[in-house]
Amino acid sequence: MQFPSLRHLFGHPRFIKFWIARVVGTIANQMLMVAVGWQMYDLTGSAWDLGLVGLFQFVPALLLTLPAGHVADRLRRNRIFAACMLLQAMVAVLLLTATMQGFASRELILGISVALGVARAFQMPAQQAIIPLLVPPGLLSQAIALAASGMQTAIIAGPALGGALYVAGAAHVYVASTALLVLACALMAAVRYDHQPATGGITLESALAGVTFLWRNKPLLGAISLDLFAVLLGGATALLPMFARDILHTGPEGLGLLRAAPAAGALAISLVLLRWPIRRRSGPLLLASVAVFGLATMVFGLSSHFGLSLAALAVTGAADNISVVIRQSLVQLDTPDEIRGRVSAVNSIFIGASNQLGEFESGATAAWFGPVMSVVLGGVGTLLVAAAWIRLFPGLARRDHLVREPARA
Repeated sequence: MQFPSLRHLFGHPRFIKFWIARVVGTIANQMLMVAVGWQMYDLTGSAWDLGLVGLFQFVPALLLTLPAGHVADRLRRNRIFAACMLLQAMVAVLLLTATMQGFASRELILGISVALGVARAFQMPAQQAIIPLLVPPGLLSQAIALAASGMQTAIIAGPALGGALYVAGAAHVYVASTALLVLACALMAAVRYDHQPATGGITLESALAGVTFLWRNKPLLGAISLDLFAVLLGGATALLPMFARDILHTGPEGLGLLRAAPAAGALAISLVLLRWPIRRRSGPLLLASVAVFGLATMVFGLSSHFGLSLAALAVTGAADNISVVIRQSLVQLDTPDEIRGRVSAVNSIFIGASNQLGEFESGATAAWFGPVMSVVLGGVGTLLVAAAWIRLFPGLARRDHLVREPARA
């Protein structure tokens, strides 16, 4: 199989340096999440506490992401990214010290979850908004697809490696994560590009420019809110330790594979999208991918066979990645650069809500109804959301061409 777009992308060294830094940093972050989740469940055995880990990451991300978007439009985005990698490395060192000296606790894990939420708040707008500055406009959609495939590769490798290392002890995971995060920090700090900071004073109107832009562009609002509700309802990541131990009867290695399965499906479909980019019927394809995500989530919730569970999670990853590529392409291609950081910040809030708040929702409903019913009901809710969005956002449902002329601010 030939990937002609890859030849062009690898001709831009600064994008490749960013791509490697993002992949390395994501591997480290995923290893960290496996260790934190398993260590919390070892300490408390509570689905509620697994949900709190997600909630404690989401709250600071919610509070800080809009200011972070303004920062991303004014400061160098590569330096913001590098600083976030360094903060996560410091978190890994703290967890290593706590594990080695025996003071790791529920409260400590919840505290470092807040720090990870702060890092996420500033990292997401910067890493999304920097891609259009590293490649020509004609390669942007392929660059987004390649970035997504690299991230999914990291999400496959990270949990699997983290689970394998955790067998030897949580400290091994934290050492490896620290080394990779420092490397990502150094690589990203070395990226060079033309920096054009946003002009004008910092006002409430300028801080909310991203919100205003999305509110006036209903197809974009529909795209990012669709992802919010789909993953909020259909995500089962926080419950994977429970499914691994109590339903599928496996250990940390199995948990790593379960966490990696969605990324395996996402990687496979992203390679297809690199060869055959989405150019037509982008709106209907986005809605269909969310419906498939909901159906596969229901299959996972009902499965008690490890192989079927892996396959269902892989399908959720493939469907979600189609949604990600379409949504990110729409946001970056339809948004002027002078407010791209702030629009990306709003998008990050939606992503953070769907992931971190979704983990809390999963933990809470699992505590009330049990993990199986929690996941199945989430899948049903995702299907209902996809159907509702056809009527609520007809412009999105009718969107045909993915690439069009950029909108004016």
